[in-house]
Amino acid sequence: MKRISILGSTGSIGTQTLDIVRNNPDLFKVIAISGNTNIELLRKQIEEFKPKYVAVYDKKNAQKLKEIVKNDEVEILAGLEGLNAIAIIDEVDVVVTSVVGNIGLLPTFNAIKAKKTIALANKETLVTAGEIIMNEASKNGVSIIPVDSEHSAIFQCLNGNDILNVEKIILTASGGPFRGLKRNDLLSVTSKDALKHPNWNMGKKITIDSATLMNKGLEVIEAKWLFNLEIDQIDVIIHPQSIIHSMVEFIDGSILAQLGIPDMKLPIQYALTYPLRIKSNMSKLDFNQIASLTFEKPDTNTFPCLKLAYEALKIGGSMPTVLNASNEELVYLFLNGKIGFYDIPDKIEKAMKRHNPIKNPSIEDILLVDKETREYINNSF
Repeated sequence: MKRISILGSTGSIGTQTLDIVRNNPDLFKVIAISGNTNIELLRKQIEEFKPKYVAVYDKKNAQKLKEIVKNDEVEILAGLEGLNAIAIIDEVDVVVTSVVGNIGLLPTFNAIKAKKTIALANKETLVTAGEIIMNEASKNGVSIIPVDSEHSAIFQCLNGNDILNVEKIILTASGGPFRGLKRNDLLSVTSKDALKHPNWNMGKKITIDSATLMNKGLEVIEAKWLFNLEIDQIDVIIHPQSIIHSMVEFIDGSILAQLGIPDMKLPIQYALTYPLRIKSNMSKLDFNQIASLTFEKPDTNTFPCLKLAYEALKIGGSMPTVLNASNEELVYLFLNGKIGFYDIPDKIEKAMKRHNPIKNPSIEDILLVDKETREYINNSF
């Protein structure tokens, strides 16, 4: 039995992780969970899964949870300190990092230092501190198992293969709700329009990132660190059906791909059970129902966020932190109706141009650049 801690149990990845636990009670035991604003859902999760520890990032909400949960066997923690605490609990084997945003960086880093296996769904951790995180994982003999469907696909295709025999990897993207449209078509779109993803059921932030193609840009940076690749070894292709989750091309020209229905439970389950595979009750891919699989080149003129991500990765150092922090803040402003769709890439580019990158940033440098970038963005409107 694997004992797990879930950072972000009330979000999309967190709730689906708990579905897998619910269906496999003999394989997994939930030791700790965390949330932020959805206190009622946290209460229900405590009742069902009976974790020993619960962390609530918002301290006022932590107090509210204490008032409604009358259970002396549950310890309720608050703030970033709470997240860090449930990431390093002795009895935990696997830490699922599914909180959204750069808030996941320190808890993930601390979990690695505590020698926990990481099921990584928080891509911002590797975007902002990839080299530091992967070096720390190597030093501590820690496995980082990707949960993102694309990186899980690459991870599975690489099993039994030498990374030195890889020519390149190909990350697939659905194209989001605005695939095929041009800039003039998108000048007045709203967050409601952008949240209508054609294939995936995800949280709001990642769904907006999919609409701008920033999600794929962040995945490019994440893939560089996860798989120790050069920037020119990472390609992106639009694949509207979301059946092929990503591919690996080897030096002999062979290409391996991982296919499946667009359901995040599959990569989550694989990350939790790795190196084993277990049966699931998920729907299976039926090739008789697939009319065609199609592919397109990304339109980076209409969706410049992907191009900005490649640029940030090429510059390196602290620049990906600027990319990520500015994008996070701008996405939330867009979700709240305060800015337009193209304010996101336009202001990210301005934030990057004004930043003097730090070549080999420390964790402290990254956190400071993150803070300063967010302040710049929020003071710009």
